[in-house]
Amino acid sequence: MIETLFNMDPWVITTFIGASIVLYLTPGADMMFVIASGVKGGPKAGVAATAGIILGVLCHVALAAAGLAVLIATSPAALDVIRYAGAVYLAWLAWHSWRSQPQPDDRQGRADLWRAFRRGFVTNILNAKVILFILAFLPQFIRPEVGPEWHQIVILGGMLAIGGFISDALIGVFAGLAADRVRRSTHIMNKAAAVIFGALAARLAWN
Repeated sequence: MIETLFNMDPWVITTFIGASIVLYLTPGADMMFVIASGVKGGPKAGVAATAGIILGVLCHVALAAAGLAVLIATSPAALDVIRYAGAVYLAWLAWHSWRSQPQPDDRQGRADLWRAFRRGFVTNILNAKVILFILAFLPQFIRPEVGPEWHQIVILGGMLAIGGFISDALIGVFAGLAADRVRRSTHIMNKAAAVIFGALAARLAWN
């Protein structure tokens, strides 16, 4: 795989990184989820949610490299099952956030960080659009003469994940810091997170 990396055209890699940066700055489901997590649980929760999301991205990249994502993408029924499962999960998060009671002293606890990480992972892995995105985006930068295609998918997917973690983690930290300034309004923060989760569920179900 190292040999494949060195064989890759620097211009292709540069173009890929540039395109990835544009994607990082485009508001999407992952960004909104990280913001909601940061608002609800503070800066550390925003970073933990980002880590979970990136683990989900890496799983999608691994599936694409193994060719399984192609099989999933060619089955509309499978994609619908994944899509609706993700919508139901986000709706549950919205309901849970709406009913949760203010607990400012526990926001930085390990349990909350693990919960944010787990929710980020589940939300991403159940997002059928990520499967289609990986299949549509990464192959544009694959060059068969460079080396095995799955090597290139893993390399580019790793770059995408690293950049995504940095950008989303920063967003999660800023969202958490902004929420920390109004800790006395934790109840309002929970309601705001619930609205975001609910909007994501609706978007995933009807798009």
